[in-house]
Amino acid sequence: MNSIAFHLGPIPIYWYGILVATGFILGISTAARRARTVGESPDAVMDLSIWLLVGGVIGARFLYVISYWDQSFAGQPISEVFKIRNGGMVFYGGFIGGILGLLLYTRWKKLKVLQMADILAPSLPLGHAFGRLGCFMTGCCYGKESSSPWAVRFPEGHPTHPLSVHPTQIYSSLLNIVLFAILVYLFHKRRFQGQILGFYLVGYAITRTIVEAFRGDYPYHYFGLLTQGQLISLGIVASGVALLVFSGRRKPQAPAAESAERGG
Repeated sequence: MNSIAFHLGPIPIYWYGILVATGFILGISTAARRARTVGESPDAVMDLSIWLLVGGVIGARFLYVISYWDQSFAGQPISEVFKIRNGGMVFYGGFIGGILGLLLYTRWKKLKVLQMADILAPSLPLGHAFGRLGCFMTGCCYGKESSSPWAVRFPEGHPTHPLSVHPTQIYSSLLNIVLFAILVYLFHKRRFQGQILGFYLVGYAITRTIVEAFRGDYPYHYFGLLTQGQLISLGIVASGVALLVFSGRRKPQAPAAESAERGG
């Protein structure tokens, strides 16, 4: 683990920022190409990316600060809240912030919110996979002690040193790549708007719950059992199922019409 990738003169450039930026760029670029296949403007996706970025960063940092206030921020200068270059973001907070950005932008531009959400949904786990690699390089979101052959040992100064722990960041990254591939496949077979977002919500919440079972960095467990991520995942699964049910009751999307939009 080495959180610094290189230096530009006296300025350190951190792996976390590089990998999160890489994931964001790849996610938006693949979403822009996907938009064209259903008759939507790639430029709209590119413009929307700014709203997603701002909302996502604010939401992710806000939830992290709330979650780890006692451990990392209580008694510290307020400026510590804004130092995100070393990590310190919670995905669910970023997701909620990004959703708010999506709602504001689509309302302003009078776009179909579920259509845009479906276009973006497969890109979320792709970007997240790179973000989790950034977590690994930084050493946050680490796992419980493990004797498995693939366990990792972080260097001196890390909270887990000298123990070997589950590489939960790698688990999450791999599961996100699998989820990305599944959603890309399903996108071309969707029957109604909102279907891919619904599948994403359910799929990600399940994979997150699995990984959380190996996490070792939570200071508190709700009901003595559930991590914060698992507790939020219950609500996310319920939201995804509700979206699939209610969106599915609307008029189904006609595959022929969508093909015509693509020029087929």
